[in-house]
Amino acid sequence: MRYIIGEDRYQKIMFPDLIDEYITAENPVRVLDAYVDNLDLVELGIGATDNETGRPPYNPKDMLKLFIYGYLNRLRSSRKLETESQRNVELMWLINKLSPDHKTIAEFRRNNVKTLKNVFLDFVKFCNGLGLYGLVLAAVDGSKFKAVNSKENNFNNEKLDDKIHRIDDKIEQYLSELDQNDNNEDKDTVPKLTKEEIEAVVAELQTRKETYNNMKEQLQETGQTQISTTDPDSKRMKEADGGSDICFNVQTAVDDKHKLIIDYEVTNRCNDKNLLAPMAKSAKDVLGVDELAVTADTGYFVASDLAECIRNGITPHVSSDYESVTFCVPTTEEEATEPAEFNNTGKNVLIEDRNVGVCPMGNVLYPQKYLKSQNIAVYRNAQACKNCPHKSECTTNNRRLTVQMPESEFSTEYNDENLHFKQITYAPDKNLLRKRKEIVEHPFGTIKQSMDSAHCLLKGIPKVRAEFALTFLAYNMKRVINIVGAAGLLKAIRG
Repeated sequence: MRYIIGEDRYQKIMFPDLIDEYITAENPVRVLDAYVDNLDLVELGIGATDNETGRPPYNPKDMLKLFIYGYLNRLRSSRKLETESQRNVELMWLINKLSPDHKTIAEFRRNNVKTLKNVFLDFVKFCNGLGLYGLVLAAVDGSKFKAVNSKENNFNNEKLDDKIHRIDDKIEQYLSELDQNDNNEDKDTVPKLTKEEIEAVVAELQTRKETYNNMKEQLQETGQTQISTTDPDSKRMKEADGGSDICFNVQTAVDDKHKLIIDYEVTNRCNDKNLLAPMAKSAKDVLGVDELAVTADTGYFVASDLAECIRNGITPHVSSDYESVTFCVPTTEEEATEPAEFNNTGKNVLIEDRNVGVCPMGNVLYPQKYLKSQNIAVYRNAQACKNCPHKSECTTNNRRLTVQMPESEFSTEYNDENLHFKQITYAPDKNLLRKRKEIVEHPFGTIKQSMDSAHCLLKGIPKVRAEFALTFLAYNMKRVINIVGAAGLLKAIRG
């Protein structure tokens, strides 16, 4: 039987004269090469890594190309990139047959953790200039990404108490065995452990117990509920499947036109409370628009966030258990309105720049106390509630405002001079709420499944933020190439 026969590997001319002939005109690697070549890395703050051996450093553009290529092709680790640079024809073409070792590759990312996000934002700006962002509606959502920290290396008070109790029991058992050995009249009986071995084990248990006690003291001093030892910034969080793991909560704002990511943030918050306004304002600034509509799920429903969005020209559409909600927001004297008929779905609102709260009836809530164990600041106005005609209709929770806030930011001083309020009845657009999933879940699904980025490789929020700068840049780039085509995008870059 006849077969298709390849070239003889021992013939002198096996490859074409030019590596460029192996890279087709539609290959995405050409887009990556042209885009990075057009960047002003000095302006973006991306620098080269000094070589300790005295050799000249690698060009930061080549290193950046290497990393973006890796994140585009499920090659996120520095060791995999080192291997691929020696055998991958696309990489040979992209970085001119350079092959930096994995330590040099990792060092480049480590030295630019604070500035890699600038490259992501630059590509967002470039795509915005091409009209790929709708600039009308954005969806905000968060997803949990596994951190470099096992469950065994995450502790809370209950877990620490249990471990200390177990250590005490073991110490008691060993000491009891030591007493039995001392009282044993039959000298021919060989004990399981010698006196010296038991004393060494007890000393090691005492050391572990002291470590756990120090952790308990640290939790008490900081007011935190848990501590991770491998990556201190990571937290144990509930996941969508009902389980839990040690994760980071990565927030994104996604444009509805082509599902392109506008901006992102990495947090260790276990829920999405009080994250809507910061993400919405950041997305609005990145897009450079005066007005923006934002949609999010129930986890983001916080009245102070809704009010903050409205104050900044952002129209929020957030799922909740209510058809509509009434609350007061600060405004000018001319626009101020008297509170309308009482609505028991009304929400208290925090005004950060004045350090006061406002109830739906327009009464000012003053800073009262800070609950250190929960990182919660409490705002109340007992006199106003006492004289309020709707006190009996208002629930206990609505008589005070509780806000998650670090103790360092909480102050008992306040400024309520010349405060004026406008009552707003907030009702989200149900059609936009239904569109939320199809907008914001798309990037997370692609990143976790197709790009193999469901877990972090680096430790600490700054480094994880840099890691996701490359992840989201690769996602946006891949998405734009699918929409515009490599040839069209190359033309736009060169033009």
